[in-house]
Amino acid sequence: MSAVATPEMRLDLSRETLPLLGIAAWSGTGKTTLLENLLPRLKDRGLQVAVIKHAHHRFDIDQPGKDSHRLREAGAAPMLIASRARVALMMNTSERGEPDLAALIEMLRPLAPDLVLVEGFKQWPLPKLELYRQEVGKTLRAWEDPWIHAVASPQSLELPKDVTALRLDDIDAIANWVATWPERWASRRGPRRV
Repeated sequence: MSAVATPEMRLDLSRETLPLLGIAAWSGTGKTTLLENLLPRLKDRGLQVAVIKHAHHRFDIDQPGKDSHRLREAGAAPMLIASRARVALMMNTSERGEPDLAALIEMLRPLAPDLVLVEGFKQWPLPKLELYRQEVGKTLRAWEDPWIHAVASPQSLELPKDVTALRLDDIDAIANWVATWPERWASRRGPRRV
């Protein structure tokens, strides 16, 4: 696995002012569970946190038969539906291939979040927190991916130099580390030196 950017990975972090942090892990490690526990703690610390999640399968948040679904299927591109409680932007993108993280970040930029957590997109060159569980039976990516700045695991691990070790079962410690990421963004937005 390579952490080298491909042509479609047009993310210029040298000028990026919006703090980004990837949450990288193998399937079954607990990324979503961590985020569920982490987001309320970050909100309690006064942070507005946006999340971009990559889905590896086709999904639909709209319901067939509803007006918004009918209009999207009729060709609305995009379809924006809004109520007092929420806003949803939907568009069919099957002709575009894999999602472009840089374009998704631009969609969030006007909302001015304090931090954007990115779940998935593990091949993209952006700073990451790796979640690792030995029982999943996969390799620790921190040794091969210089973009990993911290690893959260239930057990102690040997890690590369300059990688922060966090306990996966200590959500408050992880929240503290993530909450201070925006302050460290300017100096840590690149890969580690290896």
